[in-house]
Amino acid sequence: MLLSARPMRVRLALASGHAKPIRPTLWPRLQVLSHQRLQPAGVADSASDGLSTHQVNLMLRQPQLVEPSDFQKLRLERKRQRTKEAMAYRFSAIAATVLVLSIAVVATYYRFHWHLAEEGDVPLDEVAATLLLVFGGIFGMEMYARYAHKVLWHDFEPGWALHKSHHEPRTGPFEANDIYAVVNAVPAMALCLYGFLTPHVTGGVCFGAGLGITLFGIMYMFFHDGLVHRRFPVGPIAEVPYMKRIMVAHQIHHSNKFGGVPFGMFLGPQELEAVPGGKEELDRLMAALEAREAEMKQQQAVAP
Repeated sequence: MLLSARPMRVRLALASGHAKPIRPTLWPRLQVLSHQRLQPAGVADSASDGLSTHQVNLMLRQPQLVEPSDFQKLRLERKRQRTKEAMAYRFSAIAATVLVLSIAVVATYYRFHWHLAEEGDVPLDEVAATLLLVFGGIFGMEMYARYAHKVLWHDFEPGWALHKSHHEPRTGPFEANDIYAVVNAVPAMALCLYGFLTPHVTGGVCFGAGLGITLFGIMYMFFHDGLVHRRFPVGPIAEVPYMKRIMVAHQIHHSNKFGGVPFGMFLGPQELEAVPGGKEELDRLMAALEAREAEMKQQQAVAP
């Protein structure tokens, strides 16, 4: 309401029928207001409760505690749960990697030490066969994973019953799809054991194949579960350009845009590029990813 400083006539009707002109001014109101201190609602006068003006100001500056809503509580609980899940999976991944690699190194050393020739010479043919099958086992597992992923895990209904947990939101640190890692470890352990006990080139071939499958499983765990699905951090591996390309290619697999292609992991970009429109989609998503990363780096540089 606006108040005018210019007096105005107000005619007040009295019961007697006579009217008396009055001229109200702002002065009485200002006098009344001058003795009152405007306060926020719900705050008592400091003179009445013994608080000083400074104490009242400090109370007003303190943040008000607001009870979080049920949705906010659910989000906080889910965040804590995800943190615990990531820690559990990270511990499992590191423990399994250290254990398997330690066993592989010790077994490799004792395997050749045990089967040395009588004259003490190193059996070069066995060493060559073992190394050849290590790399062959890694490449062969990539080809097998591409086949098994499509035919046994997607197209085959019993296989999909387990694998579909990987294409659905995860509710814990592990999922039913993780059973495939255990299944693939069985032939790797059998080949390593047979090759460890068997001398000559035959044993070297079997030992190398089992070792290659084992190394592929560890690599797959770090790239697939760590790099692509962020179940645990992988460090500088995530900054390698080709590793980013693998990650984006596997994300396209989960979108099912090209019928699930790529089904492989380390050669997934090449598999996707063989599909019409696959290379263009991969390049588009890579450009978007690089733009987001550049924007985040610029924001971090500007931030104090």
